[in-house]
Amino acid sequence: MSTDTAPAATTAVRDEAAQRLAEQPKLKPSPPESVPAQPLVAWRIPLAVLIGGMFMSVLDVSIVNVAIATIQADFGGSTADVAWITTAYSLVLGVVVPASAWLGDRFGLDRVYMIALAGFALGSALCGLAWSLNSLIAFRVIQAIPGGLLPAVTLTMVYRIVPRHKIGTAMGMYGLGIVFAPAIGPTLGGYLVEYMSWRLVFYINVPVGILGLIAALVALPKFARAPNRPFDVWGFVTVASGLVALLLAFSEGQSWGWTSYRVLILIVGGLLLLALFVTIQLEVDHPLLNLRVFHSVAYSTSLIVMSVVMTGMFATLFYIPLFLQAGQGYPALNTGLLILPQALVMAFLMPISGRLYDRIGPRWLVVSGLLVAAFGSYLLAGINPDMTREEVVLWTCIRAAGVGMAMMSIMTGGLASLSPDLTNSGSAINTVVQRVSAALGLAALTAMATAQQAQLAQGRAELLEGTNSQAAHLHILQLFGLYRRTQVSVLANSYANLFLLTAAVTAIAAVGALFLRSGPAQHTGSEPASMAVE
Repeated sequence: MSTDTAPAATTAVRDEAAQRLAEQPKLKPSPPESVPAQPLVAWRIPLAVLIGGMFMSVLDVSIVNVAIATIQADFGGSTADVAWITTAYSLVLGVVVPASAWLGDRFGLDRVYMIALAGFALGSALCGLAWSLNSLIAFRVIQAIPGGLLPAVTLTMVYRIVPRHKIGTAMGMYGLGIVFAPAIGPTLGGYLVEYMSWRLVFYINVPVGILGLIAALVALPKFARAPNRPFDVWGFVTVASGLVALLLAFSEGQSWGWTSYRVLILIVGGLLLLALFVTIQLEVDHPLLNLRVFHSVAYSTSLIVMSVVMTGMFATLFYIPLFLQAGQGYPALNTGLLILPQALVMAFLMPISGRLYDRIGPRWLVVSGLLVAAFGSYLLAGINPDMTREEVVLWTCIRAAGVGMAMMSIMTGGLASLSPDLTNSGSAINTVVQRVSAALGLAALTAMATAQQAQLAQGRAELLEGTNSQAAHLHILQLFGLYRRTQVSVLANSYANLFLLTAAVTAIAAVGALFLRSGPAQHTGSEPASMAVE
């Protein structure tokens, strides 16, 4: 290059750079204050898609219970054998959920969600095609693998796509899948079983899954994969084995005997394996679940309170329908219809509580909601053979109102306290705690109810011994009526004691909720930091 052309080239470059700098402000679309307007449109449709997938997976947990008796009539088998339809599903969830965080990071949350949705629909179709009890149990295992991934993955995706200052509103809508689905399950299942076929309980998931998969392909954003990290094999083995051991012990404790060697070995072994899992997670470079989530007091508190709420909710959904059918002779569909109003109450209140969360934070919503739920449980302790339908609806609706106010604020307040890089682990642990606490809490309450029924029945029998001279003159039908009345009264008394215990524990949990944050969350008005397009 000559000396004459060099200055000319330098001048041209300078002129071009100056022109670019002059034009740069014109390329800015709007002032910073207008940036948050975009996320308000971007996250609502993907959230609706995620709610559909979540609703389907959670609905299956409660809707199948209504069909158990009919399945047993078709396939035969003992009550213990048929119970494996639900037990096998729960055990597989304990294996799959801890791996959801690693799978989401490794393959992308959107891919894992869509594969799980398609797998759940396929597993449901196989369950509907089952030709024997053993085949149905095997297909339930297949169905449970994607069914365990869906709740954890969808919860993480909600926190990735929704701006932090709108997370309460989003979780209020998302929570419909967590509390509304289990409540509406008995009604829908009762109708399908009574008027159609128990196979439709499974087939109904197939079209819903297909439509959800199409919607996911169209509406869900793409999530960037995290840097590849090795799979923590020993962490997975220990946590999966520990959860399966505990779930199996509490599921079969009633039939095997709570003091039997099998149950005791499973409980002790499960606790030791979970302790070993914690040790491994603290030592390895790439843990399966990041236990740093427990450094957050708000998150740890939310897990404890969540355990109480889930146990109380599933106790209501289990014991009230059971008493209505076994104690008062209601058919399955009518029982489901009596439980339906509480689901509608929760569906109405959860979006409202979500909006209030964004304004006032979780603390006072959770405290007030738990106190209302405790009062509802206290009213349910009035369960008796002569209670009316109006009383059942009123008592369950009051308790549901408290759950609707508190549930999603508990979960949202805990997860919102975590940094975005811990959301995956936090969601997985949250899902594990929900499922395990519901299963273990319900098993423990059932064991208490069974022991109380035996004690109360013995006391009533001793009381009747003093009336043998009068009973001898009763007609056989009158004797049967007396026995039946005594049996139902014992059942009601044992359930009343359980609801009193639930009311007390829920009220204590309201005190623990004071550790949650008060006031709206601090935010910068920007996009969620963890959301990224590949």
